[in-house]
Amino acid sequence: MELNQLKKTTTRQKKRVGRGYGSGKGGHTSGRGAKGQKARGKVPLYFEGTAMRKSLVRRLPMLRGKLRFKSLKKKPIIFNLKHLNLLPKNSTVDNQSLIKHGLLPEEAKNHPVKILGDGELKHPLKIALPVSKSAAKKIAKAGGKIIKAKPKKEAKPKKKPTRKPTRKTTKKPVKKKPAKKTTKRATKRATKKTTKRTTAKTKKPKKTK
Repeated sequence: MELNQLKKTTTRQKKRVGRGYGSGKGGHTSGRGAKGQKARGKVPLYFEGTAMRKSLVRRLPMLRGKLRFKSLKKKPIIFNLKHLNLLPKNSTVDNQSLIKHGLLPEEAKNHPVKILGDGELKHPLKIALPVSKSAAKKIAKAGGKIIKAKPKKEAKPKKKPTRKPTRKTTKKPVKKKPAKKTTKRATKRATKKTTKRTTAKTKKPKKTK
């Protein structure tokens, strides 16, 4: 057995870029090449020379407004009146009845379904699904009925319960203060003050020479 025939027992560490001369990649450019964007940092996959001017984002068509999320809506499964003749007379037509008679798969339990007016209805049915105008006329002609789904009521926000006062708050009646008794001295003083004021007003000012 020779040294070159021995099995590999150790794994060499991966060379680390930009870690000096001891890393095995040199010390100056350290395996990244000369200056530039690729030497300094990572370049994203969508980068094509400029940030936005010639990028893929600019070349893709833009959708604005109402049609923006149109693809997210489920398209209804279409049934014509000629398909409904397989159902028994005076039966209600909805997703469950169509699954029961093998016209719909069980996966489409909550999927929207619409009925169009191709063909003719041979016997009356109660239809609880959205219907076109031409189909509605033919259903009425055959003696059937269209059951409109009731709109769901919006849940009103619950009001917070108001706390009732524990103690009875009653206003106390305000007591009126009794009027002060007027004495003879007080009346004399009041009359003197009023006479002094009237005399001061009636006195004429002295004329200056």
